[in-house]
Amino acid sequence: MHEHHFICPYCWQSISMLLDDSISKQDYIEDCEVCCNPIQITLKFSNSELIDFQADSIEQ
Repeated sequence: MHEHHFICPYCWQSISMLLDDSISKQDYIEDCEVCCNPIQITLKFSNSELIDFQADSIEQ
């Protein structure tokens, strides 16, 4: 597991998230722990190293 910090695309607060490096490509939705808006999380690991991370707002 890797701890990763990023900025919420809605409320601009810093968020900490634990990422599972046992799955190389991941794409899921998780609510912001501050404002509760849904965030599209897309990430990629290579040899247990995070090589790509995106946190995007979901148009509603």
